[in-house]
Amino acid sequence: MSEPIFIDALGPNGPYRARNRLTVSDVAGNPLVELSLVPRLFVTRAMSALHKAETLPTEERLAALRAAGELFATGVVDGMSAADYQYTVSRISGTPLPIVQRAVRAIARSAAGSYDSAQKARPVGAVNDWRDPKAQEGTAVWIRRGDVFAVHAAGNHPGVHSLWLEALALGFRVAVRPSRHEPLTPYRLISALRASGFGDDQIVLLPTDYAEADEILRQADLSMVYGGQEVIDKYAADTTVLPNGPGRSKILITADSDWRDHIDMIVDSISHEGGTACVNTTAVFVEGDPAPVAEAIAARLSAIPSLPPEDDKAVLTAYSMPAARRIESYLRAKAAGTRAHLGGDGVVDELPDGSAVLRPAVHELADPFAEQAGVEFAFPCVWVAPWTREAGPAVFHDTLVLTAVTKDEKLLDVLLADPTIKNLYIGDHPTYWMTPGVPHDAYLGEFLMRTKAVIRD
Repeated sequence: MSEPIFIDALGPNGPYRARNRLTVSDVAGNPLVELSLVPRLFVTRAMSALHKAETLPTEERLAALRAAGELFATGVVDGMSAADYQYTVSRISGTPLPIVQRAVRAIARSAAGSYDSAQKARPVGAVNDWRDPKAQEGTAVWIRRGDVFAVHAAGNHPGVHSLWLEALALGFRVAVRPSRHEPLTPYRLISALRASGFGDDQIVLLPTDYAEADEILRQADLSMVYGGQEVIDKYAADTTVLPNGPGRSKILITADSDWRDHIDMIVDSISHEGGTACVNTTAVFVEGDPAPVAEAIAARLSAIPSLPPEDDKAVLTAYSMPAARRIESYLRAKAAGTRAHLGGDGVVDELPDGSAVLRPAVHELADPFAEQAGVEFAFPCVWVAPWTREAGPAVFHDTLVLTAVTKDEKLLDVLLADPTIKNLYIGDHPTYWMTPGVPHDAYLGEFLMRTKAVIRD
């Protein structure tokens, strides 16, 4: 067996290899990574160092971010080439290699453009510096709500690490607690940031046991966490924590539009990114008979091949066999009483190395208010339901992205006004569409910053 890859904590005094280490295996169960887990005292000292550090000047920060993005995407970091990193992430997380490669390019672009993207959230009446000439007449200055930002990162997709770069660009010092599922991406990214000009007291990587995880949040000024509905509920009333949970993204096709003209967009919204992202479509609502739509979706999804994640044509995310069986069992329980168009006989497909992919599943619901329409899985699984004018917008509550294919402008006004629908895409636009400068779930800068009135001589 080859030597394991050591992922050390990255503290304020450099890398730290803890005695308490977690073995992270690939999807076939082969030990691949040794992840250092730091104790509470290490967390306290690291967070204290972040608070004491001074923020780098703006131009130095932005130059370091640009250089780090390029190094992360194409260079050798801690002895590992970009190609080896991408392959290893694919094997650890089961994320198809083409998705990893796209995410890496997106992170590099985000690093280069993070400051400009963050500026989109600045109020038009505010400036960035009290020295601005506008302050002589009185103005608002956009300032940080604190100095230290903590991230409890997700491991379902490397791309989640593109967002917190905006905090660095705005001058925060940052602490990242990596996911145990995929710790290599934040380790490589933070190593690249340190190699490009950010000091060890500017950004730290703090892998911990669960007992120490909350301590990171407690000692930060502001934090961002990822998780399920329980995470949303836990931090709902905490104004210093920004929770990111399930997306429950959806598509609506009204009777004035022909779904056949949009089947490519629908299928792509379900399967893009391996079906694991919060912006993947989990439910499709049809004004009319949903059965033909479900049949067409099932026919298209059934053609996706089952391939190992490191294959350059892979689409489906791989899992360990026990994890795949657990998800399949949960799907069977949730799908009871629905009509299966695809996946009714099971979704687990074993690969030659003993891991498995989850084949797509398509189930038809009889009721737009069925509980299943809000159930999200980390593979291409979609619920197709009828929609009526009587059902109205209520079925779309708590949706990250709603793609509405309709010509009804009054309905669009209602959907746009609904505060529980975070993003509205009108027409033939997949739910996974994102671009720098356009908010994902509001602008991160809205959470990180505030305005302060300033007038000077």
